[in-house]
Amino acid sequence: MTTDVIPTENTAALPQDAPAPACVMTFNASDPSGAGGLAGDVVTIAAMGAHALPVVTAVVLRDTAEVFDHSAIDADVVVEQARSILEDVTIAAWKVGFLGSAEGVAAVAEVLSDYPDVPLVAYMPNLSWVEEDDQQAYLDSFRELVLPQTEVLVGSHQTLTNFLLPDWSGDRPASPRELAVAASQHGTRFVLVTSVPLPDQFLDNVLASPEGAITGEKFERFEVSFVGAGDTLSAALAALLAAGSELHTAVGESLAFLDQALDAGFRPGMGNVIPDRFFWALPPGEEGEEGPDATGDEVPKDPRHVH
Repeated sequence: MTTDVIPTENTAALPQDAPAPACVMTFNASDPSGAGGLAGDVVTIAAMGAHALPVVTAVVLRDTAEVFDHSAIDADVVVEQARSILEDVTIAAWKVGFLGSAEGVAAVAEVLSDYPDVPLVAYMPNLSWVEEDDQQAYLDSFRELVLPQTEVLVGSHQTLTNFLLPDWSGDRPASPRELAVAASQHGTRFVLVTSVPLPDQFLDNVLASPEGAITGEKFERFEVSFVGAGDTLSAALAALLAAGSELHTAVGESLAFLDQALDAGFRPGMGNVIPDRFFWALPPGEEGEEGPDATGDEVPKDPRHVH
């Protein structure tokens, strides 16, 4: 494979000294549905105006409805992917998603430890599809090695409760502050807790520290199921932090971005709805137009009216 540059008549006119966009390295799995994983990260980071440096940690076998299995990438290969580009490109933020295995977690944590001043957004997905022993080893490794380096841990209320407070037995759900306290005991500064149940068909999304809630956004509960929302939110947050936004501002903007991406979501197959991260690029009037889905039936684009 060669990397020769092919000159064109316009080469001399290119702005060679124009500043490059902020670069975000994302460690995540390859997701063939395009809903989450590296595909979701790359699209989201690009939509936020940053440049993604994707490192493959696993290959997930799935469709838009469910995950069937996964194969972790060799830990040494994960490290070499990252270090090869880190020797060339300066990064401004990390995004960590699914790292494939406990060995993969250790490998990524080793790379992260060499750049302690780069903010890390870590997303904890629901791993109920992973074999119990492998899942426990993964979570233990993540808790010990990644959380101490994490600026913001992102996850759904239920997933973070299971991860951070597995013995929770209170009559009420754990609060975002209580989750932040549990995360801080492992070195994490903030948690961004999504899908906190509220009355009247609303869900809360809260950025919290051990001192309490900082900011957040309430969403009206959608009548459909999505896949890729957590990766979208965490990748958007990482991109905004890379661009220099203050944390509370970045959280507000990333939550607004997610809400609009979900509102414009689409169903490419017979499973769940995928966020449309380029909703803002649609021509006027196109977002609500009807079109055929994967079965050939005419459906409106807005998922609130699809299912």
